[in-house]
Amino acid sequence: MANYYVNKNAQSNGDHEVHKSGCYWLPKVENRIYLGEFHNCKEAVREAKEYYSQVNGCKYCSGECHTS
Repeated sequence: MANYYVNKNAQSNGDHEVHKSGCYWLPKVENRIYLGEFHNCKEAVREAKEYYSQVNGCKYCSGECHTS
């Protein structure tokens, strides 16, 4: 299991990206919301949708949940 976070700041396309703890692209503490500990990014993305309607997985740390 891993800790996951969602970026409070949307990307230029409106996506709020979900990141795994340790990701190089993990936002600063003040710019992220802790989602919890999950078995995979799909569970974390589902949780992030409680905060934001437009959510995407990080291309680098949550690639299986990333959509172009």
